[in-house]
Amino acid sequence: MEKNLTIKVPASSANIGPGFDCLALALDIWNTITVSSGDNTVSINGYGKEFLPKNQSNLIFKSFHRIFQETGQSPPSVHFECENNIPIGKGLGSSAASVIGGLIAGNQLLNNPFTNNQILSFAADIEGHPENAAAALLGGFQIVIKSPNTLLTSEVHLKESMKAILFIPEIEMPTAESRKVLKSTISRDDAIFNIGRAALLVNALSLGDLELLSTATEDRLHQPARQKIFLPMSNLFNAAKNSGALAYFLSGAGSTVIAFAQEKEFTIGYEMADAASKSGIDGEIRISELSKQGTYIS
Repeated sequence: MEKNLTIKVPASSANIGPGFDCLALALDIWNTITVSSGDNTVSINGYGKEFLPKNQSNLIFKSFHRIFQETGQSPPSVHFECENNIPIGKGLGSSAASVIGGLIAGNQLLNNPFTNNQILSFAADIEGHPENAAAALLGGFQIVIKSPNTLLTSEVHLKESMKAILFIPEIEMPTAESRKVLKSTISRDDAIFNIGRAALLVNALSLGDLELLSTATEDRLHQPARQKIFLPMSNLFNAAKNSGALAYFLSGAGSTVIAFAQEKEFTIGYEMADAASKSGIDGEIRISELSKQGTYIS
C-alpha cells in the first residue's frame, strides 16, 4: 500500500419495533478503521480491546478477504487499526460495522470493482441478515428486503429531526442467543399487527406525523419473546413513555433500548437509567443524532 486508508463506519439500530429484519437506521456513533501495510494483525482501542481476535480470524479480515476471493486475487498483507466506539453485543450493529469496514477496505484497494448493492449482498452472506449492514453502509433510515438473487434497499426520508436516547446496559444479548427465543411461526393476527405498524412507521416518519410513532413502533414478533430474557425492558419502555418520549423500542437483538425525542432528551435518559437501576441493572446513557451519513473514507 502506498498510503494508509481510513474508513469511518456508523453504528446502526435494526427492527425499530415492528420492522423485524427489514428496517434499520444509522446513528452518529462511529468506528474508525485504518488500514496500512502490515503483518495481517489487528490492533484495537475501545470496545473489544480485551477479547476480540487480533489475527486473521477477526471479522474485519474475513470480510476483507471476501472481496479478493470474489475477484480471484490474493489479498495483500495489511494491518488494521480499529478505534471501536460502538458497544459490542448491545444491538448497535458492531458486527455489521466490522463487516462493512472490511468489505469497503478491500473494495477500495481494488479501485472499487463492486457496487454498494454487491457489497450488501456479501455482507448478508457473512452476517446472515442485511438490515444493519445497509444502514451502516448507506446511512439514514433504510428499508431492506431480500428479492431473488438480490437485495433491495429504499431510504425513508425523515421530515422531522429527532434524537435517539440510548440506554446501553452492561449486560450483553448476543444476537444468536436472542434469536433462539423467537417463534418459528406466527399467527395471522400478529403478522397483520406488525405489517400495519411497519407501514404506519414509514408513513409517520416521511410525513412528520410524530404523534403516531408510539403506536407505530409497537411489535409482536420479537420484543415480547425477548422480554422473557431481558426483564427490565418493559420498565425502560414505561420510563421513556412517561417522561415524554415519542417512541421506544429494543435496538436490534438488544440489550440497548432506544427512545426517540425532540425535547427533554436528558430527562428521558435519566428516567430510563433510574428505571434500569431499580430493575437491578447498570448501564450508560448516550444521546445521538440519527446519521444521514453512511460509511465513508476520511
